[in-house]
Amino acid sequence: MFTRTWSTSERKYEVTVERDVKVRMPDGTALDGDIYRPASSGRFPVILGAHAYNKDLQSPPMRPVGFTPMRGYMESGDSTFFARRGYVHAVFNVRGTGKSEGFYQLMGPVEVQDICDLTDWLAAQPWSTGNTGMFGVSYFARLAKAVAAASPKSLKAIFAPFAGTDDYRHRCYHGGILAHGFLTHWRNSLHRPRYRSIYKEMNGEEAFRQAIDRAMRDEEIMTVPPLREALQNPEVGTNALVVDVLLHPFDGPFWHARNAHDAKAMVPAYLGACWGNYGLHLPGAFTAWKDWKGPKKMVIGPPIYLDRPLYQYQHESLRWFDYWLKGINNSVMEEPPIRCFIPPTGEWKSLADWPPPETRWMTFYLHKDGVLSEHELWPGESVDSFDESNFEHGAVTYATPALVENTEILGPSVLTLYLSTTDTEALLFVTLLLVDRSGNEHELTRGWLRASQRRPRDDSEPWEPMLAHEEREPLEPGKIYELRIPIVPTARLFQAGERIAIRIKGADDEPPLNSLQALARNHLRRPRPARITIYHDESHPSHVDLPITRGNLIGTFFSGGDISSFGLSR
Repeated sequence: MFTRTWSTSERKYEVTVERDVKVRMPDGTALDGDIYRPASSGRFPVILGAHAYNKDLQSPPMRPVGFTPMRGYMESGDSTFFARRGYVHAVFNVRGTGKSEGFYQLMGPVEVQDICDLTDWLAAQPWSTGNTGMFGVSYFARLAKAVAAASPKSLKAIFAPFAGTDDYRHRCYHGGILAHGFLTHWRNSLHRPRYRSIYKEMNGEEAFRQAIDRAMRDEEIMTVPPLREALQNPEVGTNALVVDVLLHPFDGPFWHARNAHDAKAMVPAYLGACWGNYGLHLPGAFTAWKDWKGPKKMVIGPPIYLDRPLYQYQHESLRWFDYWLKGINNSVMEEPPIRCFIPPTGEWKSLADWPPPETRWMTFYLHKDGVLSEHELWPGESVDSFDESNFEHGAVTYATPALVENTEILGPSVLTLYLSTTDTEALLFVTLLLVDRSGNEHELTRGWLRASQRRPRDDSEPWEPMLAHEEREPLEPGKIYELRIPIVPTARLFQAGERIAIRIKGADDEPPLNSLQALARNHLRRPRPARITIYHDESHPSHVDLPITRGNLIGTFFSGGDISSFGLSR
């Protein structure tokens, strides 16, 4: 890649490969990896990818396909791409996976320290310049951020899009609701995992058994066969990993030790995700942007994730590493810090910060007859109710009249809901929808909340409430509660004639239309029937605050907004 003023490192080297390289950690545990080097006697910067998957299948010579669960772990990028352009690419298994020794740490502090030590070992090799970086998506990126926060002296930059920051909120417990579908599937992607319960190591055998007994009294958990089997047989396979997640249903030390600690990171970082990955990686891109202390850039791309084996972003990452590892002045830091893809235009928008400084959060009230509007609630509005049970998963949807203005939404939304239930708990699944001109609904993003875990943290922002998730406060049946539900950021240019809608349910039983939607499905459900009531009147103004960055200057029209008589297309 080149322009009139700069170019990236040229493709000019043959490649030599060292396989099954063993590197001993200070405690004697050996990590195993493959090292791809330029076939030259020179010294080169090193790019590291560390992971828990099959290293022999990271970048096979095969045609890429769109993201599929069967290839989901192929996330290291093409090692020969980097080696041919003057970089060493090292791909290593973390301890307790693949051919690495020891026990798997589930991205805990021991695992992070291992990769810090490995980074410094790579920097000290005779073929290394002493400068290292880290590259990859998902697990690779998540670990790279954690390592960057630990500040190994040789690490100079990371290229780490598609990385969660908070494993409790972004991966395992959306809104406090266990996302068991991803958990029980993902554990099967680990390569030859050797795992023993961290809970048992920290608390002892007796406390471990007592905690399992308490978990087995949870009706939500015991209705899910893989979870029940894991609790009944915690020593079998990777069941102990599932059990450890089940035994930590609240945010606390276990999860804090596995967070990315972005606020401590001074290393230059390239962050990002895609709009379709709202059930896994997307929230972490924005929390990382907010907290990261070092130089940073971010790209949020089209809602389609990335192909496997991974190859996209390699030219962009090459330019990033040329700048930070080789000292090549290619002006990469002179360009806008954030770029966002805006569906359905197919175009990109440059931003100076996140959320966009020009955002106006506009309040849309939930009205009777399923109407969503900026208009204030009027006297005499009533309530809406739906039933939630094993036999019926009800829902209510509120939609605007047809828009008369192209209206761009870009950023996080928040739903404020006044709600009661006949149960002592409510699991809430909120979907932001686009309703096209033919009346078809299109899912854009989601928000979740376990109502008993509704208390906010002190660091919440008006546009993005952060919930503490430290304990449960059961609901009193029939009592009205005010709930604030954060909705994962999204981007969409709603066109004239389309409608904005919000759907509220007590379960996520909608069939996913693609693998990314599947990442945001398969949560726990309530085992007992309930009637859930939503209040929207002058005293209980249920509403959603939407991030408007373009249009909606006059607002929606109850008249239907018929603009065809003016010769304007709908």
